[in-house]
Amino acid sequence: MSSTKTLEGRTAVVTGAGAGLGRAEALALAGLGASVVVNDLGPAAEEVAAEIKDLGADAVAVPGDVGDWAMGERLVGTAVETFGGLDVVVNNAGVLRDRMLFNLSEADWDDVIRVHLKGHAGLSRAACVHWRAASKASGTPVYGRVVNTSSEAFLFGAPGQPNYSAAKAGITALTLATAQGMSRYGVRANAICPRARTAMTADSFGEGVHAPDDLDIMAPERVATLVAHLASPAADEINGQVFVVYGDMVALLAPPTVEHKFTAADGTFTPEELDAQLTPYFSGRDPHRTFAAYSVAALDTTGTQQTPAG
Repeated sequence: MSSTKTLEGRTAVVTGAGAGLGRAEALALAGLGASVVVNDLGPAAEEVAAEIKDLGADAVAVPGDVGDWAMGERLVGTAVETFGGLDVVVNNAGVLRDRMLFNLSEADWDDVIRVHLKGHAGLSRAACVHWRAASKASGTPVYGRVVNTSSEAFLFGAPGQPNYSAAKAGITALTLATAQGMSRYGVRANAICPRARTAMTADSFGEGVHAPDDLDIMAPERVATLVAHLASPAADEINGQVFVVYGDMVALLAPPTVEHKFTAADGTFTPEELDAQLTPYFSGRDPHRTFAAYSVAALDTTGTQQTPAG
C-alpha cells in the first residue's frame, strides 16, 4: 500500500475492475486510501474487493452489466450508502467484437457501443446528478473526478474495430462534454488511451520487455499510476484532457488543427469552384495523410509488437 494517502476518506467507483486494467486501477486507488466500489460481471468483482480488503482498504463489490442504464445509479447509490459519498469515477469496462466493417453484425455493433459508450454515459450521468445536487446543496464546488477510457483506436480508425473505434471517439467527446458541463461544480473529467497487457489484449502484444524494476513494460499498473494521479487532489487543474499512456510514458494530446481553409470567392461555392480548389490540393496526397493520427504510433518505445487496440 502507498504511504501517501492522498485519497484517504474518498470513495471511488471502478467499472470492469474484476481483472486487467480495471483491477490495477482499483488497487491503485485503494493504495492511496480510497474506498472502492468494484464493478464487473460475475465473481471477479467479489474477488478484487476481497483483495483490496486484504491490503487494508475498504471495498464493496457490485456485480452487473454497466450497459444497463440503471447500473450507473446503483453504483453511485452503493458508494453513497456504503461509504458516505462519491468522489471518483473510473469508467473502464468494455468488450471487443472485432470485425471488418463488411463483416460487422448488428449485435457486434450494439454490444460494443452499449458496454463502452452507454456504460460510460450511464455511470457518468448518475455521478453528475449526485455531484450537481451536492454542490447546489452546499453552495460550493464538490470534489469530483471522472477518468474515462478511450483508445488510440479512435485516433487511427482501426480497420478491424469500426465499432470499438466509434465507441472510443464517442467516449472522448463525452469526456469533453463532462469536463465543460461539470467544471463549475468542481468536477474534473479526463480521458486516457491506454495500452496494457490484459486478457482483452492478449493477442496484441509480443513477449514482455522488463524495465530495470522488473515490471513488464506493458503492465497495467503503469497505466493505473496515471489514473490514480488524475483522481487525486493534485489534478485539480487537469480537465478536459486526453492522454496516451503505456510503458514508460504519458503523452498529452493536442486538439486537432485546421490544415487549410478553402474560401468561396463570391461567398457561395459552386461545384466548379470546389473542384478547382479541392482537386489540385489533394492530388498526389499521401494516403496516410488523413485525419487519422498515425504520428501517435511513433511514440512507442516498448519494443513489443503493437496493434492500436487500446
